[in-house]
Amino acid sequence: MGTIILLGTNHNAAPVEIREQLAMVCHQDNHPFEVHGKPEAVEELLFLSTCNRVEFLFTTNDRNEAVREVKGLLNERLGLATQSQLDEYLYVYEDQEAVRHLFRVASSLDSMVVGEPQILGQIKAAYREATQQRTAGVILNRLLHKAFSVAKRVRTETHIGSHAVSISYAAVELARKIFGDLHDKQVLLVGAGEMAELAAGHLLAQGVRKMLVCNRTLERALELARRLHVSTVAFEQLLDTLNEVDIVLTSTGSPDPLIRRDDVKQRMRGRRNRPLFFIDIAVPRDVDPAINQIDNVYLYDIDDLQGVVEVNKQERQREAHQAEHIIAAETLKFLEWLQTLEVVPTIIALRRKAEEIRLEQLEKTLAQLPHVDDKARQALEILTESIVNKLLHDPILFLKKKSGRSSKQHCLDFAQQLFNLADSAASDDLTSLDSLDE
Repeated sequence: MGTIILLGTNHNAAPVEIREQLAMVCHQDNHPFEVHGKPEAVEELLFLSTCNRVEFLFTTNDRNEAVREVKGLLNERLGLATQSQLDEYLYVYEDQEAVRHLFRVASSLDSMVVGEPQILGQIKAAYREATQQRTAGVILNRLLHKAFSVAKRVRTETHIGSHAVSISYAAVELARKIFGDLHDKQVLLVGAGEMAELAAGHLLAQGVRKMLVCNRTLERALELARRLHVSTVAFEQLLDTLNEVDIVLTSTGSPDPLIRRDDVKQRMRGRRNRPLFFIDIAVPRDVDPAINQIDNVYLYDIDDLQGVVEVNKQERQREAHQAEHIIAAETLKFLEWLQTLEVVPTIIALRRKAEEIRLEQLEKTLAQLPHVDDKARQALEILTESIVNKLLHDPILFLKKKSGRSSKQHCLDFAQQLFNLADSAASDDLTSLDSLDE
């Protein structure tokens, strides 16, 4: 049935200058086959392109020629001058290792950030593209659907995606631990930096409905508020706004603290000691560390959050070990299915011949029984189908069991001769594979 090959390069294999070209590839809208054409030695093919990964997953009956053609296509895609520039950055996996690698990528075990969910969506998009280009067939269709189910199983049975490994999301997780539901909480965003915007986006995604943006430069505050679809507050009203909000997220370039202990303490009386949560991701810090001494006030700075992130990374690595066991088991299951492909045409031909004989003999019998009613006809249909299925059960089971053994071809030849299937078995395709899974 040929060989499954996965050829590509990623953030682990390529240096920064190649990654820069990968980033350019990521933003290209055209599919490589539209520009360069599908390699001739390749049967089925899927192309995956992200900012840190370019991979070709394909099947072939001519391994060396297919690899050479795909390397040439990738070389053109990256715009490298010579093939030798590319080879040292490539990995080539075959069959079991190719399947295992795909499952690891889909489950986000091969990502820069282990457990990130984006890669699965990118693989699904690549698969949609392959189906549109009609480069995915029986094997890749089965393999990609299995990859999706493996990724879902990893997410369901492990907590690999449950531990925040970015500063911005770690801040949001801490807020959820303190307040629980964030839907009714109000957030004050002080500053308009990238980190603050990321954290604000995570807070809004977690259900925060009211957010205020405060910045020294009003124009930047208005611009960020527009992107987030929230409101602004004047910088001069920063301290007074502490009376209203529940969470304060700060990220400015101020050399001195903007919020001091006494500023917060006097406003806690007006808040009737409702909890107030500060997330200070600025360096130098925007919030006086002494406010942590005030009851019902919680302050986390960049070092606190970095500690959370490191702990969470370790937790994800522990979960990754469990995920690797799942992937190993699912890889073997897929390979077992793959090994049955060579016996499938013979099984299909055997069933087809038996069905033709059954129908022919049934018609002859019914022709001699003109007064048989519909109920009796249906009973005869069920009876003859049952007899055929019972008779075929053991031969088909025998062929399936031989699919992974060295004697497989001998058994296939014998079965084709025994049932006179040679011509029809050779002409059968694999379009009815799913019917053989019982």
